[in-house]
Amino acid sequence: MPDNEQRPLIVHIIYRLQVGGLENGVINLINHLPIERYRHAIICLQDFTDFRERIQRNDVEIVAMHKKPGQDFAMLKQLYDLFRIWRPAIVHTRNIGCLEAQLPAWLARVPCRIHGEHGWDVQDPHGQNKTYRWLRRLHAPLVQRFIPLSLELDEYLQSIGISTQKISRIYNGVDTKTFHPGSSQALPDGFAEPENIIIGTVGRMHGVKDQTNLTRAFIQLHNDHPEHAKHLRLVMIGDGPLRQECLKMLQTAGLSASAWLPGARNDIPEIMRALTIFVLPSIAEGISNTILESMATGLPVIATRVGGNPELVDENTSGLLVTAENAGALAQALGQYIKQPTLVKQHGEAGLKRIHNHFSLQAMLENYAGVYNALLKMKGFN
Repeated sequence: MPDNEQRPLIVHIIYRLQVGGLENGVINLINHLPIERYRHAIICLQDFTDFRERIQRNDVEIVAMHKKPGQDFAMLKQLYDLFRIWRPAIVHTRNIGCLEAQLPAWLARVPCRIHGEHGWDVQDPHGQNKTYRWLRRLHAPLVQRFIPLSLELDEYLQSIGISTQKISRIYNGVDTKTFHPGSSQALPDGFAEPENIIIGTVGRMHGVKDQTNLTRAFIQLHNDHPEHAKHLRLVMIGDGPLRQECLKMLQTAGLSASAWLPGARNDIPEIMRALTIFVLPSIAEGISNTILESMATGLPVIATRVGGNPELVDENTSGLLVTAENAGALAQALGQYIKQPTLVKQHGEAGLKRIHNHFSLQAMLENYAGVYNALLKMKGFN
């Protein structure tokens, strides 16, 4: 990091750089904020994957700290040393797992310190963990601006005593050059036949995403609509502990041939364009990038009525909302689309219009730049 560089350096601190909505949002910021205005670096408290290849700039340094389980004081000292060497203008941490990095940033006299709340922790899907509430209160004096990504997270921060003057809510934006309607050959042979109804989801397959509930609903859908059964297909993109569980459930139901669970993929936009209906069955959510991406692709969305999902899905206009952990309700919602194919088109078109009007990538970039520039100006940067 050259000392004579005039552009302010933003250090983004995340837990792990891998396929995910939070991580994709960070990369969107790095790729699209003006290169002549900002420099960027990423510190991963754990490590990084080849997801880093999505960064389109060649001047972004990425460091993995390989944090030990529990409280790793040696890592905090390493962060302090890095901050003293790099001298960033801004340190921007994300979610509770990275909040502890605010202390070494403060000790290293980083001028601008920001913390983003992108969604609930896996261990705290409803924001009720008393320890996490206490940790946020404890670190609040070190943070100059909190950025929640949903109204629910905004209200949560206020409920634990964060001043509204320190909160700037910013919704995610979607890159409509990458995610857009169209045709695709990304699915296996026989899946994308014109008469098939392809139900899909994208996300890490762990507990809070609850892909097992979607699997149960898909099985029930076959029983409820035998006349459509031979045309129903299920696509679940992502890896994690629930993948094998879902595969076993499908095998037991005799539906393995009607489902495709390939694990993690790098061709998500192409896969999205091959779907008929997008489903997000999560138990908890912040503001879901996959909902935005599916709407930008022109898909109707069925999502659980949790977190920021109701802020994205205009119920009965661009999609349907259902109770979480309720396979029957999810199967019933899927049945509505199966019985009314014109509704699929109507809701998909309404969602696409909603993206262009309210959730553009440009609006997100302008909002983040506004926060960055206001803090930089307060600290005497040009």
